[in-house]
Order: sequence, then C-alpha cells, then structure tokens
Amino acid sequence: MIDPKFLRENPDAVRAGIAKKHIKCDLDAILALDEKRRELIAEVESLRAAQKPANNEMANLPKGSPEFIAKVQEMKAVSGQVKAKDAELNAAEEEWNEAILNIPNLPDESVPEGRDESENVVVREWGEIPTEAEYQQAHYDIDWIEQILDLRRGTKVSGAGFPFFVGDGAKLARGLINFFLNEGGNAGFQEVGVPFFVNAESATATGQLPDKEAQMYQTVEEGLYAIPTAEVPLTNFYRDEIIEEADLPIYRCGHSACFRREAGSYGKEVRGLNRVHQFDKVELLKWVKPETSMGELETLRAYAESLLEKLGLPFRTLLMCGGDMGFTNCKQYDLEVWAAGQKRWLEVSSCSNFGSFQARRAKIRYRNSETGKPEILHTLNGSGLAVPRVFVAILENGLQADGRIRIPDALVPYVGKEFIEKL
Repeated sequence: MIDPKFLRENPDAVRAGIAKKHIKCDLDAILALDEKRRELIAEVESLRAAQKPANNEMANLPKGSPEFIAKVQEMKAVSGQVKAKDAELNAAEEEWNEAILNIPNLPDESVPEGRDESENVVVREWGEIPTEAEYQQAHYDIDWIEQILDLRRGTKVSGAGFPFFVGDGAKLARGLINFFLNEGGNAGFQEVGVPFFVNAESATATGQLPDKEAQMYQTVEEGLYAIPTAEVPLTNFYRDEIIEEADLPIYRCGHSACFRREAGSYGKEVRGLNRVHQFDKVELLKWVKPETSMGELETLRAYAESLLEKLGLPFRTLLMCGGDMGFTNCKQYDLEVWAAGQKRWLEVSSCSNFGSFQARRAKIRYRNSETGKPEILHTLNGSGLAVPRVFVAILENGLQADGRIRIPDALVPYVGKEFIEKL
C-alpha cells in the first residue's frame, strides 16, 4: 500500500508513477475520498471536544433546574450529532481503505519506460543457444513423453493444466525441488514449510487482492484462497509483528504447490507445461532495512541466475519496463530460459523489490535501534526456481540424437542417473 502521507504531499509524483505502469487508477477520486474522510475526522473531534466542558458545566448546575434540563437537551443533541458523524466517518474510512488498495506500487526511477514486454531491457545473457538440429523437439511432441509426463490423464482426472509426472519425470521434478531447497539453504535462506491456503487478509497483504482475485482458486465455505505462490504465506509469516533491527536481514525459502486459474490463456503459450494451473516452485523471501533493499534485489537476482548456471541452461535476464511490471513491484527482473525444441524463451523466475508496499499492507515493521520506534521495512521475493519450465528446458535442451535426455550434472545425484530414456 502506498504511504498516505506521501500521496497527499506528492500527488503529481504518484500520477507519474501510475502513468509509468500504464495502470488505470482514478487518483482524483481517491484524493477526494481522503479529503472527505479528514474533514469528517475534524468534525467528530470538534464535537467530542465540545462535550467535555459541557459535561463539566452540567455538573455545576442544580439538578432539575431549567438550566440543567436545557443543558441535558443540548447534550443529547450533540451526542446524536457525534453518533451520526461517527457512522458517516466509519463509512468514509471503509471506502477510503478500499480505494487506496487500488493504487499500485510506484516504480523506481531506474525502471525503464515502456508499455509492454517488447520494451523490457535485456541486462544479461548467459550460455550458448544449442545449435539447431533435426532431432530437437518441443517437449510435448516427444513420442514417449507420456512415460514421464502424462498430460492426457491429468486432463481426465482434473482438467487441462493439471499434469501427472510419472517415473523418471517425477524423480526429475522432485530432484529439482530438492536441488533448489538445498542450494537456498547453502545461500543462507532458512527453509520453511508453508500452508497452501491463506485467508483474505493474507492475500490482501501481498497484493493478490483486490488485484488478482480472478486468477485465484477459492474455497466456498471457508473463503480461503489456494496460494498462487509461496510468497503469500511466507510474507505473512510476520504480518502484524515488529522485528528487532538486529535480526535483519531475514532470508527464508519455501517450496509449495502453486495454483493459478490463468484465465484467458490460449494457443501455443499453454501447450504442455508452458502454462499450467498447478505447479511446484521454490520461493525466496527477504525482509530488509529500506536503505539496503535495492542492493538486496541485485544479490537475489544473482542467486537465481546462479541456479541456472549450475544447471547449464542458457538464459537471459530482463529488467522489466513500467508497463510490464507487477502491480505490487517497484523494480523487477525476470529470468528466461531457452527452450531449444520450441525455439523460444520461457520465464522461470521473477525477482522483485516491493519496497514498503507489502509491509505497509501487512503491518510488518522493525524497531529502529537508535530511536526505539517501529518503522516499515522492505520486502523482496524471487522464484528460486519454478519447476515446470525448468523441467521443459532440461528436456528440450538435453534431448539427444538417440532420443535420450541428458540430465544436468548438478541434478544427477538427485535423479540417480545421467539420462532419461524411452522404456
């Protein structure tokens, strides 16, 4: 959530930030709500301030006297006005609280201008694109793919976008999860097992609500949301808490299944594992002091890149332009891996700095050791990494002329073999 004080004092800067993200937001209407709310606060405070001296005055009047009775009637009228204004203020507060959630996080000055993905900036490329060969295939066209990845039966059991990983495919998927978690631990990220469902307060704190409710699965009776990423429960671990400054920075990682409706997706973009409704991912979370957050973003990005380097998968890193950046992000990098069979880039990680945006919503603060006062900290998160598209890149880049799939050396201890092949 944007700082209300900053909004009031810098409306033009907020307008510029919204424009840079190319997001529709009626800022004038929101500012008008804030003005109305503050006027009502002043009126209620003024009426309440008048009640105390009037009560004192009544105490000095003889009970039952005409003056006392007149003052009682006067105070009843004032009390009625206070109740009416209180109700009006509560309604205005509720409307304001809902409205301010529609203001996106403002992009950092270093974020490039741009309307869509075509204007993202490539900041790094690593690895060699495999030389084109006749035997290269998209993973979904490999003739024995159902022996390790059964999409057809997943559709029968649950619907499109819910795959079965089978045999060596299941071992490879599990091996990736364990590899990512172990690497995270070696890099100082404490592992956390997370809930796969969260309440509305948690989804609101991280910005999924009210922005992305159409993409989330929801239970009917409990009103819980299936998590789209472990970022949501991980971030909320410290919701409504004050962290001691000496404990910062805090690094955590967590594996979870992720659930996304992906409404409106179609075509080759969703074939095979390119876009699914349920997938596994290891998420990385950082809680840091504000002055360190941009540096922490660069180390987070470098760590995610190192995972792809260890897997030997060619990738590129994009600095997202304003128009292609998330609602909650102030700066974002996306990592894309090359899929040789499809001859295209696939996103496998997004590393983001949210500044104080999520922490303000979630009321996560740290205690300043010098002043002793609580202050809003900054949160960051990154995928480290998402399993399906890394799985795809391993299949498509590792496909050999004899039909076998070569496993990256770093994963051999986790999978137990160097090649996956047709049974």
